Amino acid sequence: MKRLMQRLAGGIALLALTVSAASAETFTLWVRSDGSNFMPRIVEAFNQSHEDKAELQIVPVAELVQKYATAAAGGAAPDALSLDLIYTPSFAAAGQLEDITDWARSLPYFDKLSPAHVKTGTYKDRIYGLPYSADSSVLIWNKKLFRQAGLDPDKGPANWAEIEAAAEKVAALGGDIKGFYFSGACGGCNIFTFTPLIWASGGDILTEDGSKATLDTPQMRDAIAFYRDMVQKGLVPEGARTDTGSNFFAAFARGNIGLAPSGAFAIGALNTQFPDIDYGVTFLPGKTGGWSSFAGGDNFVVTKGTTKLKAIKAFLDFSYSLEGQTLLARYGSLPVRGDISAEALKDLDPRYKIAAEAMEKGRTPYSVVFNDIINSMNSPWVQMVNEVFFGDDVDASLATAQETMQGIIDSAPGN
Repeated sequence: MKRLMQRLAGGIALLALTVSAASAETFTLWVRSDGSNFMPRIVEAFNQSHEDKAELQIVPVAELVQKYATAAAGGAAPDALSLDLIYTPSFAAAGQLEDITDWARSLPYFDKLSPAHVKTGTYKDRIYGLPYSADSSVLIWNKKLFRQAGLDPDKGPANWAEIEAAAEKVAALGGDIKGFYFSGACGGCNIFTFTPLIWASGGDILTEDGSKATLDTPQMRDAIAFYRDMVQKGLVPEGARTDTGSNFFAAFARGNIGLAPSGAFAIGALNTQFPDIDYGVTFLPGKTGGWSSFAGGDNFVVTKGTTKLKAIKAFLDFSYSLEGQTLLARYGSLPVRGDISAEALKDLDPRYKIAAEAMEKGRTPYSVVFNDIINSMNSPWVQMVNEVFFGDDVDASLATAQETMQGIIDSAPGN
């Protein structure tokens, strides 16, 4: 009888293992190379603690969007993707993403997730993407140069006049030291760091639903005049005019720039790669005060028709746990759950708290043609910002950009 019971127990255990193994799923996951520091660590932790598994592929930033579009059209897309949040509406409109509305709204912390991410993950009142990784735009300043210029090194500027005044004093140190830096030929850089100046001053570049371009406004003109004035005073290096983004972070990291709009990513990069630079972090202010930020990062999207939803849900649940959010924070991303953000960041550089606050209240322009109107090297936004910052005819540049951008929006599928 005893042997029989042992055999039955063994058989039941074997059956349980067999059933468990049979129900385990492996799903494929892509991430752009910007996430190559944190995503492998999250995947490894998930795979070690769960029966379901994630199979990760890292794709170069410049290749991911086209690679995914091609794969989705050919039926060879991954089950899930960590996608730059600005592209979520485009892929949702193309019918390539799974509608995850019911699942998303069932999450007990749904209303604590980054609002800007959720907004870009929504198309025609349905949810196709949920927040995954996050970055925010902030203003950084070189404390050493502030001290040398007679400025308070622990006080960041709170309006445009204070930024320009500080930039003038730093530039007056002479040599190769300049007061301010921005990448003048980079669409993505300027949407990330210049647009918050407009938002904080009460303006915008698009309507809430992305159906209208709103470039020619008093707030835009004021922000343009602010940058032009610093350029004309020689506070900005000449190389900024042709910088397509390669010096977006590197210029400040060299130690001879007083102030620069940047991103939360700069905190980790400066701390690890340039530990000798003493710097501060504050919000990007409006003309007379207030502040705003661009909420960047990735949405987690699911390819339409995947059969691996169980494993995908388990992975996202893990990513949203305190362990997952802490791993994100430790290896290069801001948390996307506001209710546990402080806990996830508690052991990190306190400057991250400013960046996290900026992200939680940050904004992201919504458009199904974001690449065509903003990011592309031939976009009206790229051409406009370079011309209005460095050119001679602001009125003509604004008018052309407004008309071209609206034409692209009106020609988008569904409009």
